[in-house]
Amino acid sequence: MVLRRQLERLLEIGQMRNVEVQVLPLDREDNAGLDSPFHLLRLKEGTTVGHTDIQLVSRLISDRREVQILELRYGIIRAQALTPRESLAYIEKLLGET
Repeated sequence: MVLRRQLERLLEIGQMRNVEVQVLPLDREDNAGLDSPFHLLRLKEGTTVGHTDIQLVSRLISDRREVQILELRYGIIRAQALTPRESLAYIEKLLGET
């Protein structure tokens, strides 16, 4: 039931004009997101920093070269993911299976 509510919420959010939901299925041959999760945070003054959280280690990344690597990886992940329209269809399919 929890998964069903989460999928329904993703569909609801995916309909908003200012939101794009993209799914990268784990069975994709290429997946640049498997190394580890990360976050890119754009600060008010326009600076971007990265953040990783792996088990007991949390790291803020402010080195510009390292942030650029994360930005490039994020771009690759988005390119490998389903389009927003395909992603919503994929979520609807999953919702039908739950």
